[in-house]
Amino acid sequence: MTHRFITNTEGLLDADSGEDAITSTVLLEQRITAYEDQLKALPADTEAVEKAKIQINMGIALVDLERGEEAFAVARDAFDSLIKAEAWGEAVHTCKIMFAAEQDQSLAALGQGVWLSVTFPINPELTVAMLEHIVDETPEDSDGAAIAAAVAHYIADHRAKGKEHEELSFFTNNLLATVARRHSNVDSQEKFSFWMDKLELNDPEKFLPRLRNVIDVMVQDDWWVDRDAIWASLPS
Repeated sequence: MTHRFITNTEGLLDADSGEDAITSTVLLEQRITAYEDQLKALPADTEAVEKAKIQINMGIALVDLERGEEAFAVARDAFDSLIKAEAWGEAVHTCKIMFAAEQDQSLAALGQGVWLSVTFPINPELTVAMLEHIVDETPEDSDGAAIAAAVAHYIADHRAKGKEHEELSFFTNNLLATVARRHSNVDSQEKFSFWMDKLELNDPEKFLPRLRNVIDVMVQDDWWVDRDAIWASLPS
């Protein structure tokens, strides 16, 4: 089964007919107007997370309408306030929106979202979804995709529980197999095991530091968070 994280059910632009698409567009525009009204009506002392939740919904609708520049701006504003509030999961949601907005800084947003989602124990489905974006964005022969897939499988195995663990681990294992096929034409269990060992994808002490290198290439010098300060605040 294909297991993908869906941030919200408000994405409506999957209509089967032109008429339905027009109706969906109108509904999304109405929702954006409603979100704008909600934001204007918020009291001055509203908590950052409450405001950001509205901005996240608004950003999703803007992406669905292909208004990427506006979606990015809304999500970027929410991101800063969420980081200050240490609302890490919601901050990753904004990074997902900024990546989907397809703007100049979208790749940097993806990198930071992945860093936050691996650093903090947020929803494992969202973390896997962010790592899957790296797989999709990297060349087929790149080790970066293999590293991202290995981390996704590691996260699924260590964070998910019960049925979620079963489904998410099944998905990430298939993701690894897909990457192996496109990376090195792996077509058997024996070759897969060799490939995993060769790329050191069985050892989190090896592949987790390598993910940091992949993220650094994506973000470059465009970091919006103080990683050192965040690391220093984490329990030892």
